[in-house]
Amino acid sequence: MHPPHRLEIRGLTKRFGPVAAVTDVGFAVEPGRVTGFLGPNGSGKTTTLRMLLGLVEPDAGTALVNGLRYRELPDPARTVGAALEANNFHPGQTGRDHLRIYAAMIGSPDSRVDEVLSLTGIWDAAHRKTGGYSTGMRQRLNLATAMLGEPPVLVLDEPTNGLDPEGIAWLRRFLKEAAAEGRTVLVASHVLSEAAQLVDDVLVMHRGRLLAAAPLTELAAGTTLEDAFLNLTGALA
Repeated sequence: MHPPHRLEIRGLTKRFGPVAAVTDVGFAVEPGRVTGFLGPNGSGKTTTLRMLLGLVEPDAGTALVNGLRYRELPDPARTVGAALEANNFHPGQTGRDHLRIYAAMIGSPDSRVDEVLSLTGIWDAAHRKTGGYSTGMRQRLNLATAMLGEPPVLVLDEPTNGLDPEGIAWLRRFLKEAAAEGRTVLVASHVLSEAAQLVDDVLVMHRGRLLAAAPLTELAAGTTLEDAFLNLTGALA
């Protein structure tokens, strides 16, 4: 079991010129559960995640991992496993070589490479160059990279992109097991029907603002997650 790590977002705000990307967003993500960070493309999810990971400086507010900003963490890459894009691979490298380089960077042993290849179901493709990987295979390699440091926190942006139904079922099992081990799991997605199969708790973003934060069973009680979202956004019209 992993020691509990809590994510806390407080009043995050970010503008890009005239565009208000994120406005006064605040929420908490608890360990032991899979939290869906949901909303259409352009709703501010990725900008919020990038602020959490110290890749974008907020205009206001804070994003904390166990009370610390990402850049203040003593071992950030082994505390937060992040998978934001599934295309950050050199096309001429094999999957195993990509993982070995990243493992060396964060201080994980080579033996961990084989472990994450098996964990994510891409052992048979480890010797192939990533330029020949399908989108779904890239997603799995991205997740394998995030898991190299055995992090207590997982932050995933659109992990279902390119996955077939079997792959989504596999991802659901993977995330549930990660949460059951005590990890804090935050998953951003714009595909609400797929996200509803993956998460325990829901954060709903729309036009840079947080509209709701609740357990999935409460938010979508008696309806679908898509209809719940439409009800929330319709109240703003």
